[in-house]
Amino acid sequence: MAHVLVPLAQGCEELEAVSIIDLLRRAGVEVVTAGLADGPVTCSRGVVIVPDATLDDVLDGDFDMIVLPGGLPGADHLDADARIQRLLKQMAQQGKYTAAICAAPKVLASAGLLQGRQATSYPGVIDAMGLADTRYVDQPVVTDGKVITSRGPGTAMDFALELIKKLVGAEQRQTVEASLVRPD
Repeated sequence: MAHVLVPLAQGCEELEAVSIIDLLRRAGVEVVTAGLADGPVTCSRGVVIVPDATLDDVLDGDFDMIVLPGGLPGADHLDADARIQRLLKQMAQQGKYTAAICAAPKVLASAGLLQGRQATSYPGVIDAMGLADTRYVDQPVVTDGKVITSRGPGTAMDFALELIKKLVGAEQRQTVEASLVRPD
């Protein structure tokens, strides 16, 4: 079974966080949500999520992927957290997936994971960083090697479905997507 870590920071984008968690779990992926600190996480629009654990509790876990929800100031909190930066670099060195949506691709950039890659983000986030060696692509979801990025709340389902495809295969993605009754 695939094992995924979803760190949750105060001020994260709830639509992205819940879409990622929900769809991955529908696909049979083991998802661990981890708050940067102990206690509930209040998202950017006031939704409160109770994480499964604290980040400190799961730092030594063996994950196949780490997925960063965006939103502000959530992405800023993730970016400023040295544990997240270490985890991202460690996952990349181990050849595992790193993924981020909305404003969170800037956290991947800070960890050096977007160098020489194609990526997307919420409009203006990557561009504002002046990353000369990162090619911004205006697509809902961009996969470059083991790095997956997406644009924002409106692309959260497409992002989560791509994560499912990478973790457990196209057939499972199709099964989950069919149950969502999405328009063609």
